[in-house]
Amino acid sequence: MTQLEASSSLSADIGRRPRGKVAVGLLACLFGWLGAHWWYLGRRHAWLVTLVAAVSLFCAFRFYPVWYDNPAFFVLFIPMIDGFIESAVFSLMPDEKFDRLYNPGQGAANKTGWGPVLVAILACLVGATVSMFAIAMLVVYIWVAMGWLDGLVL
Repeated sequence: MTQLEASSSLSADIGRRPRGKVAVGLLACLFGWLGAHWWYLGRRHAWLVTLVAAVSLFCAFRFYPVWYDNPAFFVLFIPMIDGFIESAVFSLMPDEKFDRLYNPGQGAANKTGWGPVLVAILACLVGATVSMFAIAMLVVYIWVAMGWLDGLVL
């Protein structure tokens, strides 16, 4: 890389607002299944997560009468659970490391307070609930497909 390219990329990083840990954590927690936090962080291949989510939703609503009773819906649980995990990881990452990775050349942009901690707690609570729901739905889906629940009257 030439010096001109290095200085232009550095000036592009300095001109933008610093990325915040709370914003990344909330985006990952609420819209991680869509890859919103990847877009916010400027990660490569963020469009792949968004494409998988869009195709899964399209298949879920288009080809199945009951949207939650199909394999395409279960594919969405993978990036969703990953979003909860990444929300906690980004929120609890040390400020220096986060700024070095996602706010290069901007100095100390983040000062951890209660915000990232509360986002991490939210991600853990909601993530655990959604993960248990996903596992339960998957077990019921498999048991119904295998006929193990045939004749069961509740």
